[in-house]
Amino acid sequence: MDEYEKERNKQIEEAVIESYKQEEEMMILVFAQWCVNQGLDPEEMYRQAYPDQQSNERLQQVLKLVVSKEEAGDIPDDTVLGVLSMFGNDDLAMVVSEAIASRK
Repeated sequence: MDEYEKERNKQIEEAVIESYKQEEEMMILVFAQWCVNQGLDPEEMYRQAYPDQQSNERLQQVLKLVVSKEEAGDIPDDTVLGVLSMFGNDDLAMVVSEAIASRK
């Protein structure tokens, strides 16, 4: 493999990582906005799912993008559960499922 191929592979790898980070950020935003729309605290929901973690820095950053329930569009329960499962956030999906069940 020559230098050009190595550099090209590195660029592709970096692009894939960046794309994943952006998609993960969108998943966090969907979760946080859904929580706000439901009158729930996203940080508290996260703590319930991951009690051993102090806090989630990415969640903190994304919370700055969340808007009021009145400004936000509706996010169906299935959508938030779908994006959480896509990223393997099963513990968080369980907490969300419990919140959904408790309001019905």
